[in-house]
Amino acid sequence: MKTELMSANYAAARTVVSARVEVVAAYPITPATTVPEQIALLNEKGIFKGEFIRVESEHSAIFACIGASSTGARAFTATSSNGLLLMDEGLHWAAAARLPIVVNNVNRSVSPSWNIHVSHDDAYSKRDTGWIQFYVSSVDEVYHTIIQSFKLAEDERVLMPVMVNADGFVLSHTLSSFDYLEPEEVDKFLPPYTPPHWVMDPENPISHGNMVFPEVGPNLPGYQEFRYGMHEGTLNALKVYEEVEKEYKKLFGKYFGGPIDCHKCDDAEVVFTSQGSMGAEAKDAVDELREEGYKIGNARIRMIRPFPTDKIRELGSRVKAFASFDRGVSYGFGGPVANDIRSTMYHTKHRPIIKSYIGGLGGRDMTVQDIKTVILDTFTALESGELGPEETWHDLR
Repeated sequence: MKTELMSANYAAARTVVSARVEVVAAYPITPATTVPEQIALLNEKGIFKGEFIRVESEHSAIFACIGASSTGARAFTATSSNGLLLMDEGLHWAAAARLPIVVNNVNRSVSPSWNIHVSHDDAYSKRDTGWIQFYVSSVDEVYHTIIQSFKLAEDERVLMPVMVNADGFVLSHTLSSFDYLEPEEVDKFLPPYTPPHWVMDPENPISHGNMVFPEVGPNLPGYQEFRYGMHEGTLNALKVYEEVEKEYKKLFGKYFGGPIDCHKCDDAEVVFTSQGSMGAEAKDAVDELREEGYKIGNARIRMIRPFPTDKIRELGSRVKAFASFDRGVSYGFGGPVANDIRSTMYHTKHRPIIKSYIGGLGGRDMTVQDIKTVILDTFTALESGELGPEETWHDLR
């Protein structure tokens, strides 16, 4: 292991070397462009020894990965925003085909109007495709989470694709240190992928993507049974990821908190939740409010699919309120993760106040002071009993 200084995009590119990825297919889109750009350079220099496929669109990129993964190859791509949207058909296909592809999505606002800075709407809109979703907060976490994601996705109990989301420009174009692992080091953690099922092989041709009927037939599941299998595999990811992180920590000393990275939550009355890079800044806000006498905690939700229901309920059982911040919106309903938390806590005896906040869209800065303002607003609602609107849009000007 050696420490390097790079942007999150450059670090993500290095994962294809460390994890011995066999096929990368990509099409450039800001702010993800430098991920495939760096992979192409590594390929030309002979450092990345896999296949790099230059395609004409993001739709082609994901289907090239699908083709590669269907033969048993380890496949990866990177994209952002409208590029992720163009992949939509392939995202559903990859999940339903149980292909362990990993995508690094560099979160960017969906256009129009044109904006190339961070919002989480691009990834939020893909929550129901079947992809496991991580949101990371640092360059180091981007790099190691992508490597972990291959181990998670390829586990026979899971066999679902994984999306690792990193905030555009906030992480993708800023430099920070990360600990690089040589492929020989990662080999101890991540063996070559051996599919537990069929693979496409010209020497042994099989049909693929056949019709599946509504009802169960002789020796054949119906469509609903296939979908239930996807649901089971995704749910299994919560337990399997615990095992993945435990092994990774033992080998490399790296641990990012599991599905939820909690900071000072044990005795907190109010817990601030968020996804992505904002979660790191929220720790500073919590520390400052603690010094002012407020019992505050910070829960950075790293995994939103599958949703860490049990951990949220455990946390919610001992707090009075959640201040849940989303850098995206489900139009006409509010903050996506805030509403996931509400749904999760509904079936419990203890129902804390759950305040939904939306902001930081299009790259608008969320400072430590902004986060403190949000948390204190929740404290005011808690003390007064006046909850206010269903969601609060922060800093509308």
